[in-house]
Parts: sequence; structure tokens; C-alpha cells
Amino acid sequence: MKNNKGFASDNNSGVHPRIMQALAEANHGHCVAYGDDPYTRSAVGQFKELFGECEVLFVFNGTGANVLSLQAMTQPFNSVICTETAHIHVDECGAPERFTGCKVLSNFTADGKLQISDVARHMHGIGFEHHAQPRVVSVTQATEMGTVYTVDEMREMADHAHSNGLLLHVDGARVANAAAYLDVSFKEMITETGVDILSFGGTKNGMMYGEAVVILNPALSDNFKYIRKQGMQLASKMRYISAQFAEYLKDGLWLENARHSNSMAQLLCKEVQALGIKITQKVEANEVFAILPPQSIEALQREFFFYVWNAPLNEVRWVCSWDTTQDDVERFVETLKKFTYV
Repeated sequence: MKNNKGFASDNNSGVHPRIMQALAEANHGHCVAYGDDPYTRSAVGQFKELFGECEVLFVFNGTGANVLSLQAMTQPFNSVICTETAHIHVDECGAPERFTGCKVLSNFTADGKLQISDVARHMHGIGFEHHAQPRVVSVTQATEMGTVYTVDEMREMADHAHSNGLLLHVDGARVANAAAYLDVSFKEMITETGVDILSFGGTKNGMMYGEAVVILNPALSDNFKYIRKQGMQLASKMRYISAQFAEYLKDGLWLENARHSNSMAQLLCKEVQALGIKITQKVEANEVFAILPPQSIEALQREFFFYVWNAPLNEVRWVCSWDTTQDDVERFVETLKKFTYV
């Protein structure tokens, strides 16, 4: 494979220079461990400015954020309702089920967005001891298909969940891309719509590592520090996660990065459509899904790393990152022209 910047995942991107510098600056002297340090206090304060009153606890990765969030919301006899493409269903090696004990109830969706009707069909057997009891609705914002819930859709989902005695969890691995697409604040999109817990991602948008659990429902925060410790997600040298978040949230760097990756996805979509290639999903965040002739996929992958999403359909996924450039897109499209016969 050539040393071209790929389009496989925003996890493959590097660290934003400002965040790398923040890490270097944090790497002086000693700090009290386990989060009792000025970097963590600063980062938590910035989260509260963006979300309003909330509890914020930092963890190592997205799977940890999702699993611990669900543990705080459930008992082992509960169930979690999500889409068939949800990360908690297909990409976490069964960790949510193993560590919560809960049954994950998945639903087919064409665009990765859970509908109220999907939730409603699981609302049976309530109070019946032979059935797992629904407790959490989990949605991903932006979704695994690159689509985005509107503010109204998020509010309607929260209202429906709460009216049925359920809680709403949001997997926000790409939450910055969703806010950038909607051009709204986190408070408008998450806090004011009624989300109970958010798994807030930074790794895909310029950080080295680290995610945050943002607890907006105060009834769920009492024991979370114990859940985090028992879940092996409490960092001793937490300043290295916190310093990243403090810089990431400072002066809207998160938004700048997300807007850029979104715009590169829009450019990529426009250019490949001009070749007559079918785009299978709305391009709302930083992902592009397309159908390629089978003979072109392997040849293109030798030049640029990306994943086949649905092999029987010859559907591929391309992901743009905070450091994807217009030149990267143009070189990719030029190479695509050589190998594609639509």
C-alpha cells in the first residue's frame, strides 16, 4: 500500500498540533493523580460552560465510555434498545452485554437513525419477570452511517423514552461533527433535548486518546466514580487526558476540526458523484458511503486504505478527518478515475 493518507477512519488521523503542544506543556513537574489536578478542573469547567450543569468523568476510550454509561443506567435484567449498526451492538465485542448483563435489542434502519416506532415495538412484557425489561434507548450522534439526528428528532426521542420510563444514552464518538452539521451548540442539541448521559468523543476529532462521560441526569451520577474505577477506566495520570480536552474545547477547536472534516466529506461526495458513482447515504457528517464496481475496490485499496462496508453490495465507506486536505481528496478522486468503469 502506498503512503497516501487513507479514508478508512478518523481514528487513523494524527493529533492536532495544539493538542500535542498541550500534552507537552502538561508534561512538566508533578500533579496529584486520579484527576485532582488543575488540568482536570479546567477541562470539567469548560464542559460545564458548553453543556450547563452536568457531571463529567474522563475515560480512556469510547467503548469504556459507552459501557460505563450503560452500567450507570441499568440493572442486569434490563435491555438496551439501539440500531443494528450501533457501535454498542457490532463493534464492542459484546462488552456492553458482558459488563452490564443487559440484553441489547437491535433494530434495522436504512440510515442508521433509530425511530420512535423501533422503540415502541420493544415495549412489551413490562413487569413480566420472564422478559428483560427495557430501560435505555441508545442512539449515536452522528450515526455510524454518517447521518445526523435533528434537534427535534433528539427531543422527540428523549420525550418518548422518558414517557415510557426509559433513559436516553447518546454515543457521541462524532458528536462534534453532528453539532457542526446542525450549526447548534451542545447545549441545544444534547442538554436541552433531554439526553440523560452522553459519551463524548475526542479521539476521532484531533485528540490522541480519551473520551468523557457527560452525565446530565443528576440521579445517575452518585455512584459513577465507583463504576469507573471498577471498570478499569480511571486514569492515574489523568492530566494527560484532561489537558487534551482543555485545549480541544478552548476557542472552539473542536468545532473548527469538525467543520473541516465535514466539508472534506462534502467535497469527496461531490467529486465522486460527478464520476457517476452512487452515494448510498446522506452525507451530513464526515462519512461517505458509495457503491463501487467490484473490480475497482481492490485496486483502489492498494493506493488508499479504506474499508468495504457491505461486501455483497460492493458498498464502501470513506471517512474524512480533521487533517484531510483538499489535495488528499483530489488525489483520491484522480486515482479512483483510473480504476473505475461505471
